[in-house]
Amino acid sequence: MLDLILRGCGLPDRAQPVDLAIAGGRILGVGPAREPARETIDVAGRLVTPGLVESHMHLDKALLTERISGSAETAAEAIRLTGAAKRDFTADDIGARARRVLDLAVAAGTTAMRAHVEVDPIVGLMGMEAMLSLKREYAPAIDLQLSAFAQEGILQAPPTETLLRRALEMGADLVGGCPYNDTDPRRHIEIVLALAAEFGVDADFHVDFSDEPEHLHVREIIRQTIRAGWQGKVAVGHLTELAALAGPEQAALIADLAAARIGVISLPLTDLYLMGRRDERNVRRGLTPIRRLLEAGIPVALASNNIRNPFTPIGTADPAHLTFVAAVAAHMGTRDLMRDLVAAITHHPARILNLRDYGCAAGCRADLVVWECERVEEIVMALPPRRFVVKAGRVTVEHHRRTVERWRSGGASRPSSG
Repeated sequence: MLDLILRGCGLPDRAQPVDLAIAGGRILGVGPAREPARETIDVAGRLVTPGLVESHMHLDKALLTERISGSAETAAEAIRLTGAAKRDFTADDIGARARRVLDLAVAAGTTAMRAHVEVDPIVGLMGMEAMLSLKREYAPAIDLQLSAFAQEGILQAPPTETLLRRALEMGADLVGGCPYNDTDPRRHIEIVLALAAEFGVDADFHVDFSDEPEHLHVREIIRQTIRAGWQGKVAVGHLTELAALAGPEQAALIADLAAARIGVISLPLTDLYLMGRRDERNVRRGLTPIRRLLEAGIPVALASNNIRNPFTPIGTADPAHLTFVAAVAAHMGTRDLMRDLVAAITHHPARILNLRDYGCAAGCRADLVVWECERVEEIVMALPPRRFVVKAGRVTVEHHRRTVERWRSGGASRPSSG
């Protein structure tokens, strides 16, 4: 017997609705499903996509706006303000704030997330301990990849290298670096990639987060990635300086990124908020060149980064909202480009996170979202509600809507539900 049948699914690559037959946490068949199932849901032609993938999130420093009065004008100021707040963190505090964000993400249809967990002399391993506990707690609803992250630097903040190694021994899934916030960026990158190789894990860098090409540390990341043979296992976030390069130099660097198979994660809410602060006219957008990266075959993800703290004072933990912003900010308003934006919260981040068996085909893991719309581009255009979320073949979230339009018909109510 099947565990679940979703009838009448509108898949992005299918002209007509199909059934999805699910058992053992996987999609067994795409087409007419005639076997009995423990649960059958008629989705009535609604769009079904794979689960959303949040590729860059800071759960441990989310929801700090109520305790930090200052407003960050620069990335350095955001780091300073958040670093001061971290001194008052406790494991329970980290867990409580992270849980609130995870609940938002799960309700939005996020079934996989990479979270950067700060490991440094300020918080030690407290954040990693809290996140490992949450990873187990939320496993039925979301796959959490935990990055042991050196936000405060490595060389300028000893014994961070030792703490990173201990975090990986505890069960961190990958290692993260921030070369622009250290005294020796080249050595910082070298340490992060050496740890990645030692433990056989991916590496993920916050890099080149400025208006002008002041750092371009991504060049050293590319060089060391190839030297270590770590192609396909490295990602970079922000990369806003790439947008400031002249056309030929930008094209050459994008080609090098493609050759090293490095994924790029754009963080539109943070990047739009903190970049261009010194511009008095023609304020820069502050985004990495998403369209040009995609045209080069580089997987580009849209991610939330921070939720309501000095880096990003807003945030819903709903990846679909990022596509809405990026459609305008990155000039991606055609039907095909909006489909690319949906891929930036599904297939591209799944590739960056090296998620296996991701998709809506037979044999894929049954991590799915049922949307209140019929076409992929409507996700970007209208931010439709989600009807169901399925994780590992089990319905984990079911949304119900009811609207009463009391203004119609002379005050008589007419309920509308979906």
